[in-house]
Amino acid sequence: MQLKKLEAALVKFREFLPTKAAQERLYIWESQLLFQQNWDQDAADFSAMFDRSLDNSQTRRLWKRERFEPKRMMLLFLGEESDFVRSMFIDLFNPDKSVENRVDRFVFYCDELLSRYKRKYPLSIENNHYHQDYEMIALYLAFRYPEAYACYDAEAFRTTLALLSAPNVPVGHDLPRHFKVCKTIFTFMLKDEELMERHRARLEEGKHYMGNSYLLSYDFMCFCRAAGEKLFD
Repeated sequence: MQLKKLEAALVKFREFLPTKAAQERLYIWESQLLFQQNWDQDAADFSAMFDRSLDNSQTRRLWKRERFEPKRMMLLFLGEESDFVRSMFIDLFNPDKSVENRVDRFVFYCDELLSRYKRKYPLSIENNHYHQDYEMIALYLAFRYPEAYACYDAEAFRTTLALLSAPNVPVGHDLPRHFKVCKTIFTFMLKDEELMERHRARLEEGKHYMGNSYLLSYDFMCFCRAAGEKLFD
């Protein structure tokens, strides 16, 4: 990324933060807090814990929209093989292992669970577990480790890299690079005290996750995607 372009884009983002439009994605910080409050890999009822961990008072669009129902499918898998799903998440959240390998294994396990489910219920119309595009897996990671991972929107990621003149913009998915870019962007954000103050002024204590979170880098990427070439006007 070109440093001057990143700095200029962050100035525009700082100006955006006090506006009403900047509240559009705050529901994600609410869900991040709820996940932090409820996630317990040792819970006796893992399915109920998973259900509580993914919640929101305003919207379910993070895990339920047209042709996208990853939470419902994971709950179906939990109803069949709870211990196996628990082990999947323990592996996914193990910071001592490569994130790329953890993510690939999680997708592989989801594929296997879907195959088993289809064999057991051959008349079922279920044919997708909704985790292969990495959006939901990134959400799990971001909610579990706010200062290590961020939510993922492939289009927003690629658009941001292109706008900031980054080399080798990926054609397909590159989740590890996404997380590294989020870390870089957030590092620059932390140096801008006014930007951080304006961001925190948006949040409500007790409703939103108040700690440092790479969700802000994700929010910035969504802002860049919406702005497009007008980002530098």
